[in-house]
Amino acid sequence: MKNRIICIAGPTASGKTALAVELAKELGGEVVSCDSMQVYRRMDIGTAKPTQDEMQGIPHHMLDVAEPNEDFSVSRYCEMAAPIVDDILARGKTAIIAGGTGLYMDSLIRGNAFAPFPSTGMREKLEAQADAEGMEAMLSLLNSIDPEAAARLHLKDRKRIIRALEVYYETGETITEHNRKTQAIAPRYAPLWLGLDFEDRADLYSRIDRRVDMMLEEGLIKEIKTLLASGIPAKCTAMQAIGYKEFVDALDGKISVSEAADLVRQSSRRYAKRQLTWFRRNSNIHWLIRRPDDDFGKILECARQVINEFDN
Repeated sequence: MKNRIICIAGPTASGKTALAVELAKELGGEVVSCDSMQVYRRMDIGTAKPTQDEMQGIPHHMLDVAEPNEDFSVSRYCEMAAPIVDDILARGKTAIIAGGTGLYMDSLIRGNAFAPFPSTGMREKLEAQADAEGMEAMLSLLNSIDPEAAARLHLKDRKRIIRALEVYYETGETITEHNRKTQAIAPRYAPLWLGLDFEDRADLYSRIDRRVDMMLEEGLIKEIKTLLASGIPAKCTAMQAIGYKEFVDALDGKISVSEAADLVRQSSRRYAKRQLTWFRRNSNIHWLIRRPDDDFGKILECARQVINEFDN
């Protein structure tokens, strides 16, 4: 293969890991996970982290690189993942970047230069101001500085509103201008993009439902109990992920396990829609559409054809 990077994108439960492993076996590749939740240690079942059996001996990177009580960001992901991709390429292997976190994948491929995260106390000052004055005042302040960013952000998006203000006060440049300059830079990598989807959306939803059932059978409730018992706060960012927060509420007696499972199914379906909306903006993606009677072998063969066409 001439191009040594393949990105495999798509919604949750669409088969990205299986395709990544098979292509890695055929192309002499290694897999770089691009999932914002699989970075966390001890959060295996609820994140659908690939097992050793599923990896089939193929090296997988960017799994288990952070503790659940740590805040993990797109900038940190790129800082860690880019040297891994470079090393895979330097060894003459194919880097297969697979996952459903579109922001992480796009940022890694573009080679985004992120605005600094200085330790000057500005963020703490802005957090205190938000507590005292409320988010309406903070969004209004951002609107006076960076109307474009303010228009993009929802009032409830406290983290990004404060981040946008922090960037301005620390650098003198709005986050909108920073992002505009970043997007004007040529991408760091030029991958072949593959996308997974289903002709009948009901097939995807059925796979999502089965995955939730499997997670419960494999011990998701026990996994969550173990995390909480180890001191991981129920309100930390990682534990607010789909598949965790719902069952935390069930353990607290707020809802039943059955109700929690239904909520996970619903939230996962909505998340899949958002993932597809994100990835469909990328005109470089070659979509592999799975029809009702297609098995995995059909999708794998379609992927091989795209790769061969790309090489030629």
